[in-house]
Amino acid sequence: MTDNTTNQSLNEDGPLLVFRLDEEAFATNVSAVHEILDAQTPTPVPNSDAFAPGLTNVRGVVVPVVDIRHRLGMAPARNLETARMIVVEVPIDGLPQKLAFFADAVEDVIEADCSVAERVPELGAVWPQVYLRGAVRRAGELVILLNMGTVFHPMAAA
Repeated sequence: MTDNTTNQSLNEDGPLLVFRLDEEAFATNVSAVHEILDAQTPTPVPNSDAFAPGLTNVRGVVVPVVDIRHRLGMAPARNLETARMIVVEVPIDGLPQKLAFFADAVEDVIEADCSVAERVPELGAVWPQVYLRGAVRRAGELVILLNMGTVFHPMAAA
C-alpha cells in the first residue's frame, strides 16, 4: 500500500460505523457515511462490472451501488431482514463521489483510537490487504477497518 492517493493512514481517529458482512465485523469512519437506508433493489446496468452492478436513487441523486463483497472475495449476500444500504462519500481520483453498498446489518457507532490499530496479518487475512487499514478490538472481537480509498476505487485490484 504505497499509493498515497488511495491509502488512508491508520491514525485517522473518530467515530467508526460498525457493520456486518457475513459474520465478520467491519468499520469505516462515520465522517464518510452520508446516510443509512433500508435495503432496496438497485437498477441493473447492462454490461457493468461485477464490482458496480447497478444504480440506486438516493433522494433524487443517482448513486452507483458497489458490491464490496465481490471486491473482498466474499460470497454473494443472502437476503436478510437486517440488511441495510450504506451511502458513503469518498474521494475517487481526488473528487468526492457518493456510492452505496449493502451490509448484512449495521450494528453500532464506536469511538476508536486508530493510532493503535493492529495490522491484519497477511497470513491470517482472508481479504486482500490492499483493502484493509487494520483492526481494532471491540468487546473482545476484532473489527476490520476498511481502506475507503482502495475498496471503492474502480481500478483497485488485489
